[in-house]
Parts: sequence; C-alpha cells; structure tokens
Amino acid sequence: MSIKEAYQEKFEARLREWSARIEELKAKADKAKAEAKIEYYEQIEELRSKQAAAQTKLHELNNSGEQAWEELKPGLEHAWEDLKTSVEKAISKFK
Repeated sequence: MSIKEAYQEKFEARLREWSARIEELKAKADKAKAEAKIEYYEQIEELRSKQAAAQTKLHELNNSGEQAWEELKPGLEHAWEDLKTSVEKAISKFK
C-alpha cells in the first residue's frame, strides 16, 4: 500500500465518522422544539457544506497521481480540520 492510499483510507474513515455525527445531530434536530429545530438545521446545513468541500478534496486526491497528491494534501487537511472543528462545535453546542 502506498502512502497516498493509506492517507486516502484514513481520510475516508474520518469522513464517514463525521458524517455519522452529522446524522446524529440531524436526529436530535428532528426531535427538537420548533425554535431549536431552526438553529439545528442551520448548523447542519453549514456542516453539510463543509462535508461536501471535504468530499470534493478527497475526490481530487483519488484522481491524482502518486506525485500530485502531495500538492493536494494541505487543502485536504484544511478541509478536514474545518469540518472536524465545526462538527465538534455543533455537538458541544447542542448537548
């Protein structure tokens, strides 16, 4: 397994983990009262946008060659950190 493939697997696993957490937030939002529901849904929309950005970066990584992926790595890590921070913030906010 190449370093690129290991990195891809690691990122895909993390993306699945955060996607599951977003779904947990959505389940809470579905049960929330009307006012809280609006806030939940706004936060979830923001998270989904960041999730899509991370997914796009992963797609670029998947389609890159062994040499080019190193150039994509910083953007992918930034998208990951942005999603991670946002999900953690949302989870702590809605506990």
